[in-house]
Amino acid sequence: MMMMNQMGVPAPLKLELPLTRYSAATPRFMRMRMRMRCALNSDDSPVPVPPMTVSITGATGFIGRRLVQKLLSDDHKVCVLTRSASKAASVFPASTYPGVTIAQEGDWEACVKASSAVVNLAGMPISTRWSPEIKREIKQSRINVTSKVVKYINNAQKADVRPSVFVSATAIGYYGTSEIHSFDESSPSGNDYLAEVCREWEARAREVNQEDVRLVLLRIGVVLGKDGGALAKMIPLFMMFAGGPLGTGRQWFSWIHLDDIVNLIYESIANPAYKGVINGTAPNPVRLSELCERLGQVVGRPSWLPVPEFALKAVLGEGASVVLEGQKVLPKKAKELGFSYTYPYVDGALKAIARDL
Repeated sequence: MMMMNQMGVPAPLKLELPLTRYSAATPRFMRMRMRMRCALNSDDSPVPVPPMTVSITGATGFIGRRLVQKLLSDDHKVCVLTRSASKAASVFPASTYPGVTIAQEGDWEACVKASSAVVNLAGMPISTRWSPEIKREIKQSRINVTSKVVKYINNAQKADVRPSVFVSATAIGYYGTSEIHSFDESSPSGNDYLAEVCREWEARAREVNQEDVRLVLLRIGVVLGKDGGALAKMIPLFMMFAGGPLGTGRQWFSWIHLDDIVNLIYESIANPAYKGVINGTAPNPVRLSELCERLGQVVGRPSWLPVPEFALKAVLGEGASVVLEGQKVLPKKAKELGFSYTYPYVDGALKAIARDL
């Protein structure tokens, strides 16, 4: 049995509701939560979220680590679904994370069945040189885990406590690349390799029983933070006076700050209005040259040494197309839902990250 987390500050107006009676899957719970939301939103007070148990794949990754911390700080419990218990235990030691249960593959189903929500963040990083073998692994790492989690969710639908929401990550690579077109959730899929991966990834997630489980597909952009993602690779170059735009610099860069994507995932779990495809990007994408210029300014370094296209292709091969071509993706659905961005502009996001360097 998992212990209640003792870290962080308890959420305001915390409700002590036994999950066996008021599971997030029950109609009674949903009606109660909607009444709470309407009443509290009338004066902009925070909406309390009853204690949840959330199973997460990819919890040891860049986004997953921060999501676990946020859930624990609000007194929720987390089940880390992992293939390497030793790695997960090193990231989430029991002494520091008492609200975390670590489950190896053989125990995934039991954790999923006892959860009120499941978040799927698993997938091999794409920022590497793409050989035919790597491309197969990039795709299979996403499809296989998603299929397995969906099967466990569907098998849990007759349990008293069961998942009522499945938040599955996907990527803005779904739309393909373009320097001239913009994309929102209604835009068609592209025709390149990453678009193919995203289509198959999402197709597996859609196999969840959507009559009983609310499905949220988050198409995530480039996540900005100091401890991972693209920025973690760019900052050292700038600090050594070797930073600059990649390729022409005119390609679009659709980004989101780490705190905002974690908040978007959290809201997708807690808010019944969040459903279907939602773009996980900030509302103000920028050209890559602007990002590099702003980054140089906030770290006090010049942005004068562009990385030529041939050099990037030599390192990343076919994977360089993601950076060299880019895409302008807009979060139309999140804005319609009233999601509040902490960092809507890249300047503010980069300044916040630079303060922690």
